[in-house]
Amino acid sequence: MARESKARKGSGKSKRTRAQVPPVRRAWRWFMRRLALVVAVPFVLLFVLVLLFSFLDPPTTHTIWSEKRRLGDIDRQWIGIEEVAPSAVRAVVAAEDANYCLHWGFDVDAIRDALEDGGNRGASTISQQTVKNVFLWQGRSWFRKALEALITPVAEAVWSKRRMLEIYLNVAEFDEGVFGIDAAAYHYFGVPPKQLTPMQGALLAGVLPNPKNRSASRPTGNQRKRAARIADGAATIAADGRAACFED
Repeated sequence: MARESKARKGSGKSKRTRAQVPPVRRAWRWFMRRLALVVAVPFVLLFVLVLLFSFLDPPTTHTIWSEKRRLGDIDRQWIGIEEVAPSAVRAVVAAEDANYCLHWGFDVDAIRDALEDGGNRGASTISQQTVKNVFLWQGRSWFRKALEALITPVAEAVWSKRRMLEIYLNVAEFDEGVFGIDAAAYHYFGVPPKQLTPMQGALLAGVLPNPKNRSASRPTGNQRKRAARIADGAATIAADGRAACFED
């Protein structure tokens, strides 16, 4: 009997202790649990999308959607990377991210060079640009850059380099309302991307990442010189193995 009575007293004390938790603390715990849920859900959904896009093609992007809304229509057709002339694929890499096969999403050397240059040159890799185009929006805000920095390693971990580049080639803008290298090849040269010559591929790569102020079919003298350098760079990365990660 004595033991039973003691047990009851202990149980009552436990109930009173729980009941005596201050309302402010209970409210704070409730708020933190809800906040954790609100923060976690978008990241879980994002990870699911990254997984899905490893084998499903992204149906649209914020930029494509906004341009279609502004212009009324856009020119775009998704194609596999194997349907693009290899020299054109190498030209895009040589122009935008020559060390694409050597980094895990961020080119530390390019970032260091950009900082030493006072921030006057870009240091975004193809991986970062792909993440920005597919999941985020255009702009230079620190918030967007922070999200880009968080998502890029996830995409790098899930997608192969070849898949990453394939997505980039299909969502990059090559002229106003012209998205993807298939639409760009027909738009500028009237040929399918498989038939692009090395110089045509270099001219297409040369309009990136500022397509609204450049034309691959009506290049300026400086654009022609840059295209020649890009074509040389494409041949170089083919020779030294820096194209191995995205070629069969």
